[in-house]
This record gives sequence, structure tokens and C-alpha cells, in this order.
Amino acid sequence: MSTIENDATEATDLIEAPSATKAGRPGAFRSFFLRLHFYAGLFVGPFLLVAAITGGLYAVAPSLEQWIYRDYLHSDTRGDFQTVAEQIRAAQQVRPDLTVTAVRPAAGPGDTTRVMFTDPTLSSSSERQGVFVDPVTAEPVGELTVYGSSGALPVRTWLSNLHRSLLIGEPGRVYSELAASWLWLIAIGGVVLWVGRYRQMRQRSSSRARLFSVDRSVSGRARTRNWHGAAGMWIAVGLLFLSATGLTWSKYAGDHVSEIRSALSWTTPAVATDLAAAETAAEHGDHAGHGHGGTPAAALDADAAVTATSISQVDGVLAAARAAGIGGKVEVSIPAKADTAFTVAQTRQPWVLSNNSVAVDGATGTITDESWFADWPLAAKLSAWGIQLHMGTLFGLPNQLVLLALAAVLVTVIVRGYLMWWRRRPVTGARRVGRPPVRGVLTGLPPAAAVAVVVAAAGVGYFLPLLGLSLLAFLAADVVVGAVQHRRAEMR
Repeated sequence: MSTIENDATEATDLIEAPSATKAGRPGAFRSFFLRLHFYAGLFVGPFLLVAAITGGLYAVAPSLEQWIYRDYLHSDTRGDFQTVAEQIRAAQQVRPDLTVTAVRPAAGPGDTTRVMFTDPTLSSSSERQGVFVDPVTAEPVGELTVYGSSGALPVRTWLSNLHRSLLIGEPGRVYSELAASWLWLIAIGGVVLWVGRYRQMRQRSSSRARLFSVDRSVSGRARTRNWHGAAGMWIAVGLLFLSATGLTWSKYAGDHVSEIRSALSWTTPAVATDLAAAETAAEHGDHAGHGHGGTPAAALDADAAVTATSISQVDGVLAAARAAGIGGKVEVSIPAKADTAFTVAQTRQPWVLSNNSVAVDGATGTITDESWFADWPLAAKLSAWGIQLHMGTLFGLPNQLVLLALAAVLVTVIVRGYLMWWRRRPVTGARRVGRPPVRGVLTGLPPAAAVAVVVAAAGVGYFLPLLGLSLLAFLAADVVVGAVQHRRAEMR
């Protein structure tokens, strides 16, 4: 069957919503979603396409870095481990110009120990210089820049920045926030349209009604639309998840998310490290600072002496934390102040659903504060799991492959959406592109529904500023186009 024949056959399949100029008509809501879905997909599609491609690459980054940096992360040496303190001192020989702040001891044979230093020459406060040490020989094997609490190495950091900001810094974050802001709305609109089409075809007892599969009896634009709709249904829930979790990293909407979490006490609990006021700090969930602002030479020497003392205590601190129940791979902070406790916290690892941590007094080995994942608020747990799922670290390689597949399917959905639009172009006449859905859908809604839509749009626009601004831009452009069309019609 030819493309033209298929399109003619599908003319009654409610592909194009009829005009919604009469308030309250049954097709008004579908017309509204159709026009919103069309314009959002048309103009936001490029942002979503870039986000899908870069996100798919970032999804497999944890596995990539295990392969690329194998010589840093793993060792073939077998035998008894040197003390963690000796390993830290070995790392200090590599970077005597920097201050050690934390260590991630080797968890077992074949792993290396990662010693982290503050480095004022690095571009971000979230970056640290890491020296990797063979735990058996206490010999350094190399150094790399480490990013964030996830301990991302350069390749994963680069892919993360590509996905988050296109490597252009804060201005580039606008693209990712715009994509995340619209993704959920486009996904919901697509589901509403596809389910509505399916139900109406079932009401006509059409054997061609498909919800999660493709009607292979058609070709051309009809086949493209079936792939677009069925694939979109399969990934809709995943897209909602990516949108919700992605917004937590955004610049503007992310601030609103943080405010809500703080107001509802949904923030991630943290142990208190101020030994002088441990009880008060524990009540408020504060951290003692580790700053090294402008200090005289004598003070710097004193800080260096405290750091040296802390290093000598690290093995006892680690043993105390293990005895308290902190298992698996951990990161141990190295205090630079005498009145600051060590923090021993579980790191994010595949198939580990908890992030427990304790504060330990290095002088006595006493647990001064603790934070158990089981005691976290449910929202804080869900947030932690959601972030790890989004990053592809919660369930290891299966998690990464699912995200990669989700990104690949999203790319095909976007591409097929553009193909549908392109194939709607007339074969004759002056128009060179596909015709958009009819205008006037908002006026076609019942008055109460139209007001509700406007109020909801305003609320969503406040919480998601880039979504609100782009929606206003779409509306303004639509009004201008409508005015031009009306003027041309009057002149004829």
C-alpha cells in the first residue's frame, strides 16, 4: 500500500483533531493536547534529542571508567594490606603541596586505595585530586581528578558535564533544564493522545487498534505514527522518572525543589562533626567547616600537625566504624581541626541501597553521631535512590543498559515525530512543511476547564520557570501567526 493510500485510509483514525471552536465539544481536550504536544515536540525536540544522546553516553560512563582507568582502580598485587595511614603517607609523597581531606580504603583484594586532596587550582569546588595507592605495597600507581560524592573520574565527569551543560558552563544548563521541564509534559500529552486514539478505534471494532505494538499492515506515515506512539507508550514511565530526577540538578527548578525538601524536612540527614558542640549540632543536622582561609604560617603549621595526627588515627577510626556496623566501601574524612570528628560514610555502590554514616572522635574512637539509612525520611530515601538510578549506579550494568535503551528509544521517537510532521507536507502548493493542528483549542474548552488550564499553567510555570517562559513564547508566536492568517484571509 502506498503512502498516499495509507494516509487516506487513516483519515478517519482521528489523526488530526477536528477544530475545537465550539466550547465543550467532546474533541476539545484532545485538540488541546494535540496542539500542545505538536508544538512542544517540534520546538523542544532538538533539546530532547541532545539530552537523550548525551544521557545515553553518560548512562554507561561508570562501566567505561572501570575499563579506561583499570590500572588506577585495580591492582594485581596480592598479600596483606599496609595500614591505611601508611598508604595515605605514600600518597602525600606524590602531592606534598596539597592537603589530604579524605581516603577511600581498598575494600578487598584487587582494589586500590584512593586518597583525596584539596587542590585550589581545580576549576570546581566539587573536584579533588586523587592519588591511587596499591594497598599491599603502599606504592602510588597514579593520580586523577575526582569529582563529587560519586567519585567520578575524568571521562565520567566530562560526559556528565556534556549532558548537563554542553561543556559551556552555567549558560548550557538552560538546555538541560528546558529539556527536563518539557519531557514530562510531552510524555503525558503523548500518552493521552495515543490512548484516546486506541479507545476510539476499539469503539469502532477496528482490528487495527494497537496500544503497545505496531500495526505492520500499514506503511508510510501511518507506520511511522504507529512506531512513534507504541514506542512512546513503552518508555512513558521512564521519561517521567528522568524528568523528575533530572530537574533536581537544574538551575532554576532545582532551587525550588531544594526549598520544598528543606521545608518538609526531606533533606538528606548528615552527621555532626563538631566535637565541641556535638549534641547541639546533631539536633540541627549541621556540619563543622573545614575551611583553610587566610591564616598565618604558624596556624598553617598547626593545621599540618593536626592533619598528621588525624592520619595516624585513621585506622582506629575505621575499625570503630566497622564495629558500629558501617560495612562495604567507605570514605573516611581526614579532619584538619582538633575539634572536628572523622566522618566514615558508605559510598554509592551498585546494589547497595543504604548510605549509612557515623562520626568518630579520633582521639578516643568513640562514635559521637550516627546516621542510619533506615531512619531517613521516606522522601530522602526515594531521592537518594532516584539520583542513583538516574546516574546508572544503583543496580550497576543492568541499570546502565536500561538507561541506554531508554535513551535510544527516545531518539527514535523524536526522529519519527519529525518524520510524521515532514510527511504531512502537501505534495502541491506553496506550503513546504507539514500543516500544524488547528488553532483555537483553548477557546474550545469549557470555560471552567479553560480557566483551570490557565491557572495550572501559571503554577507549573512558577515552579518550572523555563517551562513557563517557553510556553508563553509558544502562545505569543501562536497569537502572532493567527493574526497574520486572519489578516491574509480578510485581504483575499
